[in-house]
Amino acid sequence: MPLTPEYIAPTRHRDAAAALAHIQQIYQRQTSHLREAMQRFVAGDTPGQPVRACYPYVRLRTDTVARAPSRLAFGFVQGPGHYETTLTRPDLFAHYYLEQLSLLQHNHGVELEVGTSNQPIPVYFALDADDALEGSLDQQRRLLLRDLFDLPDLNAMDDGIANGTWRPRAGEPQPLSLFTAPRVDYSLQRLRHYTGTRPEWFQNFVLFTNYQFYIDEFVRLGRAQMQDPASRYEAFVEPGNVLTRRMGLAAQPADAQGALPERLPQMPAYHLVREGHGGITMVNIGVGPANAKTITDHVAVLRPHAWLMLGHCAGLRTSQQLGDYVLAHAYVREDHVLDEELPLWVPLPALAEIQVALQQAVADVAQMPEDQLKRIMRTGTVASTDNRNWELLPDNTPQRRFSQSRAVALDMESATIAANGFRFRVPYGTLLCVSDKPLHGEIKLPGMANHFYRERVQQHLLIGMRAIELLQAGGAARLHSRKLRSFAEVAFQ
Repeated sequence: MPLTPEYIAPTRHRDAAAALAHIQQIYQRQTSHLREAMQRFVAGDTPGQPVRACYPYVRLRTDTVARAPSRLAFGFVQGPGHYETTLTRPDLFAHYYLEQLSLLQHNHGVELEVGTSNQPIPVYFALDADDALEGSLDQQRRLLLRDLFDLPDLNAMDDGIANGTWRPRAGEPQPLSLFTAPRVDYSLQRLRHYTGTRPEWFQNFVLFTNYQFYIDEFVRLGRAQMQDPASRYEAFVEPGNVLTRRMGLAAQPADAQGALPERLPQMPAYHLVREGHGGITMVNIGVGPANAKTITDHVAVLRPHAWLMLGHCAGLRTSQQLGDYVLAHAYVREDHVLDEELPLWVPLPALAEIQVALQQAVADVAQMPEDQLKRIMRTGTVASTDNRNWELLPDNTPQRRFSQSRAVALDMESATIAANGFRFRVPYGTLLCVSDKPLHGEIKLPGMANHFYRERVQQHLLIGMRAIELLQAGGAARLHSRKLRSFAEVAFQ
């Protein structure tokens, strides 16, 4: 029998805060058990039997389709049955869990059961962010560790629920959330690796870009915000968890723990922090749909309120000028990275709240009446391809398809970000800037690029940030559209 922590009996709750407190108690006891056992193992003490701890769960049972009326697209189960999910990091997700549990209890009026599941916690997922205890082990002891502790099991963290392909076995409960606890923990680890910052710093509004000079401008603006005592943002965080607090705010003991990395991570992230994670995160995802899929696969577990793509594109119409904007209202998916998870026949709807905010932001920042926006912005279909040199393919077959689709612009990432937003029920949008027109002889050249970038980078970024301000002011709950949810949907947002 494995060595397990002292058992905590399941409890039933009609108060969401009490349910969350019990979840936190179970998680703390289970992870402490693993950390302490791991510390003893690294010190040379070998347990006589395997060590195991398990995630907390929450479940409910309802016998009726009746529920309280709600204007939200989430917070309720679809009908009679038994529903359950495992949970992790109730410190990081405390506000999110409290909201979801409160909605369930309000909408169904039933008790919430909280207990310890049978799903093991991989030992690496229980370690603190800066722990690297196994690094001091020799090869023989590393192999022994695999026999004594649970390691990540990919069978426990697939995306079948989000993809709509998961089917319960007889007697198995229906899911309450898109992600199981191991799947969430896996992505939290990946976020640290790819972005160089802790998941705790990610904000609920995310900007993606594929150019470092957008990041350079965001860093400049972020640091300037920290010099403004009236700024609505509390802190600015850079890779390595380097934190700068707003002028006038007292420093915290943990502020000095960050350190600039020797080299930037693959997809560095920067965070303008606001109370309740209501600020802005910006990530340089690099070039290509594979990167776009990778980062959104992992950011999705944080359940952001929106993510937006700010990037460059090839303009496909003669009427477009370099520096014009393209607001995507449809996507042609020639990126291929999500073909297995999201069939090509699935449409990606434009989300009204996002579209309106982006259009208004262009008008506000460019100081142009909305009826004049067509002079600098086209709304239309954006095609995304996995072939950066599509222009060189013989027989013009890509050009023919793009023409048939009525595409007005072409890039490599936008359709992937939109498709993963749809797949993971995260509101999405795209505002691109025309940087070349290869079909019309205007290709990117160094001198032209430098002039173009100087003219447009700051304005484009300010438009993205203004759009987020408008979304923040409109209320986060209304962003989570029913367009993103199926007729047999999980309860958690």
